[in-house]
Amino acid sequence: MRRAVALGWLVALAVPGSASAHASLTSASPAFGQRLAQPPHAVVLHFDESVTVLPDAIAVLAADGRNLAHPAHAEGRSVVAALPRLPRGPYTIRWQAISNDGHVVSGVYTFGVRYPPPLVTDAVGAQGPTGTEHLIRWGYFLALALAVGGTGFRLLVVRGPLPPSAERRFYWVTGIGIVGVLELGIVAFLLRAEDALQLPFGRFLYGDLAPISGGTRVGVAFVAMELGFALVAALLYLGWLTERRALLWPAFLLGLAFAAGLSLSGHSAAGPGHSWLSELADWVHLGAATLWVGGLVQLVLVVWPSAPALRRTAFLRFSRLATVLVALLLVAGTYLSILRLPAVHSLWTTGYGHVLLVKLGLVALALGWGAVHHFAAVPRIEREGTVGRLSRSLLGESAVAMAVLLAAAVLVDSKPPPQPLPQAPVAAHSR
Repeated sequence: MRRAVALGWLVALAVPGSASAHASLTSASPAFGQRLAQPPHAVVLHFDESVTVLPDAIAVLAADGRNLAHPAHAEGRSVVAALPRLPRGPYTIRWQAISNDGHVVSGVYTFGVRYPPPLVTDAVGAQGPTGTEHLIRWGYFLALALAVGGTGFRLLVVRGPLPPSAERRFYWVTGIGIVGVLELGIVAFLLRAEDALQLPFGRFLYGDLAPISGGTRVGVAFVAMELGFALVAALLYLGWLTERRALLWPAFLLGLAFAAGLSLSGHSAAGPGHSWLSELADWVHLGAATLWVGGLVQLVLVVWPSAPALRRTAFLRFSRLATVLVALLLVAGTYLSILRLPAVHSLWTTGYGHVLLVKLGLVALALGWGAVHHFAAVPRIEREGTVGRLSRSLLGESAVAMAVLLAAAVLVDSKPPPQPLPQAPVAAHSR
C-alpha cells in the first residue's frame, strides 16, 4: 500500500502542469524600495515583451492618495509616465498593462524621495490584516503545533515504540499539520499580497508579486519557510514509509529552525528596540508554545484513545516537559511585552494592549489548569498508578490552548503602539 502511495506521488510530480505566458516586468525606474536623493523626472517600466498601455497605466500616489503621474505612453517594450517635481516623502507606484496574451498584468511597489520607502505591504490603498487573515494565521499556528510540536512530543515524551494504531494516528496528526503549514502559509502570503495589490481576484492571478516575495521580510521568510517545511514534509513522509523513527529527528530540528522565519519577519525583527535578543526571545516563545500545544494534542488524540498502556508514563513525562516550556513562555513573553509596550497604561489604552490582555488572561487560565495537573493530578497518578478521568481535563486544557493561539494570531497581525520620541536635551541658559 505504501509503495502504491509513493508511486502515485511520483507520477503526480512527473506530470507537467500547463502555464500561459504573459508579460513580466523586468526592471523599473525608480527601482523597488529605492530611496532617491533627487526626485525622478519619470517612471519607466521595462517588460519582456511589448504591452498595450491602459488608461492610468501608471499611478504615482502620494501619502494622501493623490495621483501625481502624467498619462503614460508606450516606448517599445517600456511604459513611461512623466512626473512633476515630487516633494520629499514616500510614494506608491501602481501599474497595469495588457500583455500579448490578452491578460491584464498589474503590480505595486514603493520608493521614497529623501525619505525611507514604506514596505510594499504598507502601500497606499493597503488596508492591513483582516479577520480572515487572523483566522488563517491561527490555523497556521495550530498546524505548526501539530507538525513540529507533535513530532517533538513523539521524540521527547513517548520515545519508544507505539502500538500500530497509535503510530498511524501520530502520522495522521503530524501529516495534517505539515500539509496545513504548507497550504496555509501560501494562503496567508496571497492574502497579504492581495491587500497590497488591491486587485479583483481575476486580475490578481496575473499580479506581479516580486516586490512582496523578494522585497519584504515577510516575502523572503515565506519563500524560505515553504522550501524548508517541504523538506520537513519529505522527512516525515519517508519516516512513515520506511518506519524509521530516526528520520523524525531531522524533521523536528529543521521544523524548529525554519519556524524562526516568523520571528525574523515580525515585530521582533523590525519593530522598535528590535535586536538579535528580541528575535531569539520571539523564537523561544514560539517554540515553547508549539511544543506545549502540540504535546497536548498528541496526548488527547493519539495516546489516550490508542495507547492506554502509555497514558501514565506519557502524562508524567509531558508534565515535566511542560513545566520547562511554561517557564520559557513566561520569561520570553514578559521580555517581549516590556519591549513592545511604551508604558503600563498601554495595556488598556491601545488596541494592541487590549489583545495582549486577552492573551494574558487565557494564558493565566491555561497555567492554572496546568498547575492543577502538576500539583494535584501528578501526585495522585504517582501514588495510585491510574489516570482516572483525566481525558476530559486534558481536552479542556487543549481548548484553552487553541484560544491562546487565536489571541496570538491577532496579536502578531496587530501593530504595537508607537514608542515615545526621545526628548531633546534642554540647553542651559547662561546669564
